[in-house]
Amino acid sequence: MPGLFISFEGIDGVGKSTQADELEEFVRARGFDVVRSFEPGGTELGQEIRHLLLHRKGDVSPRAEALLYAADRSHHVATKIRPALEAGKVVIADRYLDSSVAYQGAGRDLETKEIRDLSLWATNGLLPKLTVLLDLDPETARTRRDETGTEPDRLEREKIDFFAAVRSGYLELAANEPERFLVVDATKSREEIQQLIRARVAELLA
Repeated sequence: MPGLFISFEGIDGVGKSTQADELEEFVRARGFDVVRSFEPGGTELGQEIRHLLLHRKGDVSPRAEALLYAADRSHHVATKIRPALEAGKVVIADRYLDSSVAYQGAGRDLETKEIRDLSLWATNGLLPKLTVLLDLDPETARTRRDETGTEPDRLEREKIDFFAAVRSGYLELAANEPERFLVVDATKSREEIQQLIRARVAELLA
């Protein structure tokens, strides 16, 4: 497809949205059309699924959780991401299938290969050209989240051990696909992080 697909990943509190905002500004300034999105909830149907996943009272079983994320992603790709890429646009997504592999696979102790295969089936094999992984230890990430003053959702209320497992899952994914991942130390300044991201994206846009 003629477009460019970029995703941002990392545990909650690493600054994905901030960096995605700044990257959008950079890409638009270079004359490209940009579509911003996020998961779960990047579509009207996705908003309903997001409520079930993050704000519904009561537990959601790990397998049901994985299936709901896959359903959200399937509709998201079919109705928003793939059409934008086919139109030659740059898609910047806050989370994509690597989140499911890290959170539901590593975090929930499900089989990571099964979770990845499920999402690849749901999206007809679509992967980002670049995935930016903002890496940060869970304690620091939680402190940053708490400082925002926003009410944590169901996943954000998980224990530190859960986020440690998720972080390890992300780093394993990055090690297995170094050509797709850009791993950035999220303790760096906002400006330093953005500079590293822009340098890689500029190569892809050239």
